[in-house]
Amino acid sequence: MKAVVKHAAERGIQIREDWADPVAGPGQVLLEVAAASLCGTDRELYEWTPSAQAFNLTPPVVLGHEGSGTVLAVGAGVENLTAGDRVALESHLICGRCYPCRTGSAHTCERTGILGMHIDGVFAERVAVPADICVPLPASVSLETGALLESAGVAMHAVQRSGYAVAGQYVLVNGCGPVGLVIAQIALALGAAAVVAVEPNQFRRKQAESIGARVLDPSDDVVGVCRDLAGRRGGFDVALEVSGVRGVLPPLLEALRREATLVTVGHPSEPAAIDIAAFVNKKGITLRGIFGRRLWDTWEQLLLLLQSGRIDLDWLITHRLPLDEAEAAVELLTGDAGKVLLVPGANRR
Repeated sequence: MKAVVKHAAERGIQIREDWADPVAGPGQVLLEVAAASLCGTDRELYEWTPSAQAFNLTPPVVLGHEGSGTVLAVGAGVENLTAGDRVALESHLICGRCYPCRTGSAHTCERTGILGMHIDGVFAERVAVPADICVPLPASVSLETGALLESAGVAMHAVQRSGYAVAGQYVLVNGCGPVGLVIAQIALALGAAAVVAVEPNQFRRKQAESIGARVLDPSDDVVGVCRDLAGRRGGFDVALEVSGVRGVLPPLLEALRREATLVTVGHPSEPAAIDIAAFVNKKGITLRGIFGRRLWDTWEQLLLLLQSGRIDLDWLITHRLPLDEAEAAVELLTGDAGKVLLVPGANRR
């Protein structure tokens, strides 16, 4: 079958026509991939950056960790899924035995593996995955939307991790890639008093503006704008850092009021300096981080917002490409693009 493969520990990928057809083993399901979404991590893997190498994958492996599909067959022991079911996929492979797994924090599993890195992923025509990572899709949620749920779940988790500190509050979102845009959309849907979004890319600024956020360029006086809007509160109530860009934490901390919350979502490529005395001790700001999605309450919350019509994800999709054009899809990630989908079926049209 056709697949996009990280073939070696070096820059680049291969489009393989002869990749072995997967088979559903015990506890697994075989899926026909409907759509697979790219994210910044896929670009890191393509470039083979230090950040990508830190995931400790062993090439060759089929890439792709955000996707959806239709069940073709189920392996021994699978009772909750049958052929024809439509599912989205959680990308984290948990052990189920470590302390976090057994105490409600499986998203921080000590032995986490990742779809598309430690087992073959969804940049392929078909994929065999553990049945446990499949999330059945409601009839009202399309397969393309299903391919967006993994990354949208990161946004939902960030809002959860803030303590849902968005309703009736001033919210600052730094970085308007797809995750940042969904954070802004969720915050507005939950009743944020105002959302200020900071983003250097003009295309993404327009996307953020289209959903009701007030948009700033990083060169603008972000701290001044936030303090002016907040008035006597002294600053914003919550900030969510999604970009992972070096040096952005100090101004975000300055823009927050006392006893506010900062949630970090983006992964910086190097350590970041924070003035603990000024911001954590004296200002009392709570600093929290997230990784992936909470299993499984994030998924349930996100699906509920989708089904109720409070949020929509399809508007994030700007490009649909066949597997053959995976390299072009990677290039789009740094340009004027929202969510870029690889659609395996497009190769057969």
